[in-house]
Amino acid sequence: MTEDRPGSALQAGSQWYDNEAGPLVRPYAMTGGRTKPGPTGVRFDLIALVTLDTAAPRVDDDTSLGPEHRALIDLCRVETQSVAELAAGADLPVGVVRVLLGDLLELGCVTVSRPVPPAQLPDERILREVIAGLRAL
Repeated sequence: MTEDRPGSALQAGSQWYDNEAGPLVRPYAMTGGRTKPGPTGVRFDLIALVTLDTAAPRVDDDTSLGPEHRALIDLCRVETQSVAELAAGADLPVGVVRVLLGDLLELGCVTVSRPVPPAQLPDERILREVIAGLRAL
């Protein structure tokens, strides 16, 4: 049953599927309509590690940062986290987190380090030989 009173959450024509959800903010509103992380050229893989740059003066003083930017900063303040962990911790879509991280990277608030590519990791056979050699000592 819908109520037709003005100000009611369930007015006729309302598209709410869950009354407790309240007003939703669309992802494009959080990123200003942007879908790419900006001109930084950094690719934010899901396993890329994001670290807060505490030497950056803008981390705590910048009033141009939105609440989503600040949430990511707070999550990075505790420890270095991957992009996937930040998205889960902030409860934001990964695409939005990538755009917001691009903003923070341009401001110098965070640093991003990419994991070592699998081709540069030591071969499993070599590691097993090292372990066998250590056990022989």
